[in-house]
Amino acid sequence: MPRAAPACDDRGMPATTPAPATGASYLKPPDPADPPARKLYRSSEGRMIGGVARGLAGHLGLPVSWVRVVFVVLATFNGLGILLYALFWFFVPLGVGGVSEAKEPRDAKSWLAGRRPDKGQILALIALFIGLGVLVSNLNLGAANAAIWPLLVIGLGVALVWRQADNARRSRWVEMSQGKRFWPIARGAAGVLLVGAGVTGFLVVRSSGSHLGGILQAALAVLVGVALIAGPYLVRLTQDLSAERLMRIRAQERAEVAAHVHDSVLHTLTLIQRNAEDPREVARLARAQERELRAWLYRPEGTGKEDEPTNFADAVRKAAAEVEDAHGVPVEVVCVGDCPLDDNLVAQMAAAREAMVNAAKYGGDEAVQVYAEVEERKVFVSVRDRGPGFDLDQVPDDRMGVRQSIIGRMQRNGGEARLRSAPGGGTEVELEMERVAS
Repeated sequence: MPRAAPACDDRGMPATTPAPATGASYLKPPDPADPPARKLYRSSEGRMIGGVARGLAGHLGLPVSWVRVVFVVLATFNGLGILLYALFWFFVPLGVGGVSEAKEPRDAKSWLAGRRPDKGQILALIALFIGLGVLVSNLNLGAANAAIWPLLVIGLGVALVWRQADNARRSRWVEMSQGKRFWPIARGAAGVLLVGAGVTGFLVVRSSGSHLGGILQAALAVLVGVALIAGPYLVRLTQDLSAERLMRIRAQERAEVAAHVHDSVLHTLTLIQRNAEDPREVARLARAQERELRAWLYRPEGTGKEDEPTNFADAVRKAAAEVEDAHGVPVEVVCVGDCPLDDNLVAQMAAAREAMVNAAKYGGDEAVQVYAEVEERKVFVSVRDRGPGFDLDQVPDDRMGVRQSIIGRMQRNGGEARLRSAPGGGTEVELEMERVAS
């Protein structure tokens, strides 16, 4: 019985022969898993002029310095390198690092770098056009050489405007921060001015001096045309920057409110949680926080440490707040009218503060009531508590708080102090001071 043929040859290759390729097999769509074909893009990162050399280096896998040297060497052969660079710059789209921008977005560092004013690129661009001018001037074009420099100035202006659009790509113009918006606007304005200057120079060279009026009209027409073209963009840019500035102001205000809430309100809430078993301390903390928050909300300057009061009503409220914080007793203040502080009213305020301290110390846990009224000729302050009261004649002579700090201080400054108190009936101190004519 004959032996069956082996399933494979000696080298391990399958015995079956693949089907021959047909025309239909070549028409099949490519496999999605296959890598896409590499395309050439100019690089927007680290470029000197247009990103051509860096884009070619990334595409060919060569150092960028080698590609730049090749362009410089080719430029010595009748400007071939400059011509090739210009063609690449015109026809090759801009990407990131030599790849498509849509496939590889820029990171934060390169994005911020692209927004800085690239002075080196501008200087390199100017040097390129100077080189073009020298090259063309050596071609001996005769009378046409007189128009070379105006045309180069026109090209420089167009290139600056084109580079501005190329660097920001319109979709990121509105994302420019306030500190960086000067340079893009300055480059755009410089490009427009150079275009106008170049056209004017060209017309001056091509025309005689007798046609100066027509030349100026033509230059004005060019400038008006450029303004009509760039006008909508400038209007949109101004509106977008104004909206961005308004959003930044709102964000700053929200940050200030959040910082104040964190530093003050949350701190007070923490203290209230720690003293939850002491109702008196909780009430004191809540009243102090309410007073501070109201002062912060309605003070014109918004935030910051409060200055010394300059009017009478603010001085009364500040003294009451200090006594309330120091002794933990509520102090209710009612002020009617207001006037600037002077030396006599400062003395009256010191006496009123001493009366508040005595009421907080000896008036029990009841609230201290303070009433201040500013009239046309005098200022009146009343401090009242509902404590046990006392008899002034029974107070020892060495206790000088009421006699000197309140009554004596008012008398020394031309005012009057009246004390009404009885055992079990509370105490009321009335302070009256004549106003100094202003």
